[in-house]
Amino acid sequence: MSKVTWQGGALIAPVPSVMVSCGDMEKSNIITVAWCGITNTVPPKTYISVRPSRYSFDIIKESGEFVINLTPAALAKKADFCGMYTGRKVDKFAKCGFTKEKSSKLSAPMIGECPISIECKVTDIIPLGSHHMFLADIVAVNVEKSMLEGDKLCINRAHLCAFAHGEYYKLGERIGKFGFSVKNKRKK
Repeated sequence: MSKVTWQGGALIAPVPSVMVSCGDMEKSNIITVAWCGITNTVPPKTYISVRPSRYSFDIIKESGEFVINLTPAALAKKADFCGMYTGRKVDKFAKCGFTKEKSSKLSAPMIGECPISIECKVTDIIPLGSHHMFLADIVAVNVEKSMLEGDKLCINRAHLCAFAHGEYYKLGERIGKFGFSVKNKRKK
C-alpha cells in the first residue's frame, strides 16, 4: 500500500455518534457528541469530551452527571440537529419530539427513543485543549427489551449510527466476535 502523510488530526474513525442528555426532568438539554468511549472495564468508566463554550458543558460540570444515549441510524438527522443548535435557544427534546424518561439513578433524563441509555457520574474533568474530558463512572445501563434475547444483548437490533470524518454512517453486519481469530476449528 502507498500512503500519503498528513499533519496530525482527529481522524480515528468511526466513532459513536451519541446524544448526551443532561440537566433534570424540568430543565434539560441534549448535546451530540462523537468524542466518546470506554476507558475502563472494572469499574466501568466512560468519557465524553465537550467544548467549554457549549451550553451543556456547565450543566454537566455543575450536576456531575449525564446520560449517553446510543443513537440509532433512524435518528441521525435529529442527532445532527442536536449538535447544530444550542440549548440556550432551543428545547431540543420538544423540537425533536423526544420523550424524556426518568433515569434509574440520576436526575438527568434519558431519551426514550434511544434503545440504550448509559447513566454516568462524573469523577474527573480533564482540560485537554479545545475540549475538556468528563471522565465518568457508568452507574446504570438501560436497554430496550426488544434489544434482548434472554439475557443476551443483540446490539445489531439497534442499527446504531457512527460518525467518520464529518459524515454519519449506519453500522452494518457482524463480521466476527471477540476471540474468533484464535477459536479452535471443530474437528471433522
